[in-house]
Amino acid sequence: MAELNPDGGTGTVIDTRTDATGAPVIAVGGELDISNADALEAAVQNALAGRPSRLTFDLEQLRFMDSAGIAVLIRTAENVDQVRLQSLAPSVRRVIEITGLEPLFTIES
Repeated sequence: MAELNPDGGTGTVIDTRTDATGAPVIAVGGELDISNADALEAAVQNALAGRPSRLTFDLEQLRFMDSAGIAVLIRTAENVDQVRLQSLAPSVRRVIEITGLEPLFTIES
């Protein structure tokens, strides 16, 4: 399932797939903010419908994330045993660091 520009303008891309073990992976690219966080929330809810123990966010192409995006990540961590954040861009990694949220996630380069 891919959603291109779910907000109609910021160039956000949300793509859901599974990894080799069958666990969901949600790739997010562009800018994640209040205007499109609902699209990511919908993708997360879809992925969690199968009751996985782990969910991975591939954030390599994500250039910007505001508090609405952070809120989606936190809600996800409340509903699954392990949340992996993969391939974080430096700006997104910095947001996670300054908010002190590293302990909630498994961060992979």
